[in-house]
Amino acid sequence: MFIIEITLKNTPLSLSVQRKSAEDAETTYQKVLTALQSGGNEILQLTCDQQPEKKIGILSNEISAVQISVKSGSSSSSGKPPGFFALVEESLTRG
Repeated sequence: MFIIEITLKNTPLSLSVQRKSAEDAETTYQKVLTALQSGGNEILQLTCDQQPEKKIGILSNEISAVQISVKSGSSSSSGKPPGFFALVEESLTRG
């Protein structure tokens, strides 16, 4: 499973959807990235492969970052989020 995380401006939490294949994850990533680059007021609608009833609508000019990560048993068992936020958290606890 692949996780696409979207960080919004002035919001400490990220939104995420999951994709079963790398190709679907890359397509969703590119869709969000295109909306981010356009700078318009487009509403981006996404659904989740893992939880089909999970749907989100995001105003594209509120997106500040997007990332793809691979869901693995090790990251969920450690209690740390995948991706950049985990790296920042680790460096703060070590420092």
